[in-house]
Amino acid sequence: MDTQTKPEDALTFPLDGHPEPGELISVAPGVFWLRMPLPISLNHINLWLLEDDDGWTIVDTGFGSDDTKTLWEKVFETHLNNKPVKRLIVTHMHPDHIGLAGWLVDKWDVELWMTRSEYLMCRNLMADNGKEAPEEGIRFYRAAGFDEDALNIYRKRFGWYGARISPLPNAIHRMVDGQTISIGANDWTVIVGTGHSPEHACLYCSDLDLLIAGDHILPRISSNVSVRSNEPHENPLADWLESCRMLIDTLPPDVLVLPSHGRPFYGAHERLGQLIQEHEDNLEKLYDLCAQPKRAVDTFTALFKGEIGENNLIIAVGESLAHLHYLLGKGRLTEEADENGLKLYRQS
Repeated sequence: MDTQTKPEDALTFPLDGHPEPGELISVAPGVFWLRMPLPISLNHINLWLLEDDDGWTIVDTGFGSDDTKTLWEKVFETHLNNKPVKRLIVTHMHPDHIGLAGWLVDKWDVELWMTRSEYLMCRNLMADNGKEAPEEGIRFYRAAGFDEDALNIYRKRFGWYGARISPLPNAIHRMVDGQTISIGANDWTVIVGTGHSPEHACLYCSDLDLLIAGDHILPRISSNVSVRSNEPHENPLADWLESCRMLIDTLPPDVLVLPSHGRPFYGAHERLGQLIQEHEDNLEKLYDLCAQPKRAVDTFTALFKGEIGENNLIIAVGESLAHLHYLLGKGRLTEEADENGLKLYRQS
């Protein structure tokens, strides 16, 4: 009889449970795990506190909300051992990671450390807050197959991004791939991956054999890889797969992965292999589906198990386009647009 395995079956989880909001769990000397709730289906984010001789480094922030601020205040009052926050590192620009960056920078008078592309893209998207959906976006989603009801979902949600992020500082301490950051007795190396976001920074400590992975290696789910209306011709899945293979080549097999969602785990190479294989399987399903011409919105059945509705429609079409663009880049599909701009994809 066939049995269905879960992705995490090949992984080892050395820590039981998870920290309650506002509490810490030690994962290694000077490295502490905390967790903040999220008001979305992915209901939590893992954050990290790194202890220095005379202070602390925070890695990622949680959503920009009063509830998250209250939990941070609890952490500051009970867990910092009378030492200040000296540095804030943000792995990438998504609101659950950068939401309170501006507030934390102001509160502790510290620098925001992040990669340039993540910072600039975040500033760019925050500028859309309160504006109407642009005509470029309307054309992009109409070309993907959105009807007027679906376009109204896009119009209604446009600009939501900035509403979840406190105002950012006007300067950053730029992080780059290969950079070393000394925190306490340990050095952390910046490893940049792309595809999920423009210039996502992971942090690897060889002395502790730890990887703060952000969203780049998650134990149970695959990070969203999407084409978005502000870069309608990009091929992010090619970037993502290349980054996954790079991490397999870069990381030791026994590294302890500290992910942004789910529990810390061993099995980085196994999980990266699973993520690559999952996308490759979906690409084959998508290719087979496109034996007859398909719109982007017609391809959901090849890529997603669950229902696609108002709350996940934008993400779903972005992920579908990422897979379609990958196959276009490989020359396996062709793209044609009709007189109304609707795009159809079929096997070459």
